[in-house]
Parts: sequence; structure tokens; C-alpha cells
Amino acid sequence: MPEPLSWTHPIRAADLPEEGVEIELAPDDESRAALARNVDALAVPALIARLRLLPDGRGGATVEGTLEATVRQTCVVTLEPIDNAIAEPVALRFAPEPEVARSLEAGEANPPDPLIGGRIDLARVVAEFLALAVDPYPRRPGAVFNPPASEAAAGRASAFAALEKLMPQHDKKV
Repeated sequence: MPEPLSWTHPIRAADLPEEGVEIELAPDDESRAALARNVDALAVPALIARLRLLPDGRGGATVEGTLEATVRQTCVVTLEPIDNAIAEPVALRFAPEPEVARSLEAGEANPPDPLIGGRIDLARVVAEFLALAVDPYPRRPGAVFNPPASEAAAGRASAFAALEKLMPQHDKKV
């Protein structure tokens, strides 16, 4: 289970100017280390999010932008550390809870996320998009998995072959 993040960047939706606001987030070393633990990576050496927040005129807001990061992971083939680059678009709608409830009741395919206390925590948005963008099976370019030779190919009988020898003859005909 991911640890709670101490990195936060709350924005009150009601305080957004009509023309919106642009925000650049770059967490410090300690916050990137916590993000790495949350996404089960060795490290997050670099992360920057460039976001634009626009009020929707109904008490909510949209968040759009990009997330760029470098995530150090373990190659699933060679078990060596590798750095993976992430470039992920960010797009979310936030709305007051009553509007979210109406959207859910109406069966909207993409309902807005709820404002929590009238706020959007941009750090949490970045953390969630990072978690979704991390490759669950990172592989070093050119890494090839060579499975070990099977026991049958190596001249050893498998456990099933040994069991077959123990079966009575009449059971083998079925």
C-alpha cells in the first residue's frame, strides 16, 4: 500500500482567476524519494509538471498540462537498473461533490473528480498520473529473456512422468 505523501500543493477552486493560472511543480529530493516508493521504483531522479487550471464557472475547474519524469526501475529481464523517461498528458475535471453525484447518477462515462474542501491538490494529481504512467514491466532495450532448458530437454524426467509410472495400467487407457 502506498505511503501517504507529505508533498502537497492545494489550490482553492474558488480563488482561480477567470483567465486561469499556470503552475509548474517540481518536487524536492525528499518528495521524489517518497514518490519512488509509492510507484515501486528505485528512484525518481527528475519530475516536472506544467499545469494550467481553468475555472469552469460552476465552482469546479479543469486541470490540463504535461508531466515529464525520469523513473529508475529494475529491468525485469536483466535485473539491472534502468532509467525510463515519462511524458504524460494530464487532463482532469474537478467539481463540487453534488455535481459529481449528479454525474455518477446520470451514468456519465467520465464524471469529474470531487473537490475536497473546495480544493484541488495538484501534488496528488501529479502523483496519480505518475503512478499510472510507470511501466509495470520495465525492460532494458535489447534485453532478451532466455528461459532455462526444460528438464525433459535436459534428459531428466519430469515429476508428471514419474507419477505416470505409478499409475495402474488400466487407468492409462482412459
